Amino acid sequence: MKTLLRGLVAASLIATPAFANEPGSDLEKLSYSLGIILGERIQNDFGTLDPEFVLQGLMDSGNPDTWKMDRPAINQAVQAAQARAQQEQQAQMQALADNNLKAGEDFLAENASKDGVTVTASGLQYRVLESGSGESPSVTDTVQVHYEGRLITGEVFDSSLQRGEPVSFPLNGVIPGWSEGVQLMKPGAKYEFTIPAALAYGESGTGPIPPNSVLVFEVELLAINPES
Repeated sequence: MKTLLRGLVAASLIATPAFANEPGSDLEKLSYSLGIILGERIQNDFGTLDPEFVLQGLMDSGNPDTWKMDRPAINQAVQAAQARAQQEQQAQMQALADNNLKAGEDFLAENASKDGVTVTASGLQYRVLESGSGESPSVTDTVQVHYEGRLITGEVFDSSLQRGEPVSFPLNGVIPGWSEGVQLMKPGAKYEFTIPAALAYGESGTGPIPPNSVLVFEVELLAINPES
């Protein structure tokens, strides 16, 4: 981004005086702001470009008679670049998924050997931190919980504890590892769940969770079918 903007400024010196002052008028502020936004979008969508030709394109854009390429050629160039960027992104995501899969397998194998860890038939791993009492919930129940979720790197991606407010949800509406694990608990219990990617968000991931991520949750079951 910085390289692109520096290049744009350098190219502009060829035809215009140096821009030494901060934008003052509304037009200057709008023009500068749009330049920043355009630079960010270009960098995000296409990566490194030739700043001199970017500047030339901007200057020519208001007069089609000065265009060095016709519209079909322009569209073709952009579409080809978009296709290349998509292929590169897919390759990067696949490499990330492959790396996460291997790291997750190693983490699960090591965690399974720790004292107090139980592995279920599905591959879910859990450790009892505090025991509860009463009946366990069923898959059709709604539960109220406090929880914190983190990646195997230790990075916290979601936490009701940090928000200071418990969460209620139906057990048939969450990822399989959560649904299975919470059904093992009794009110008042606190468990640690280590959930394989196949029981979480799989190869696609979601939001802050990368593809093929093993997830670690600390969950406290507060109530079953809490009154609203």
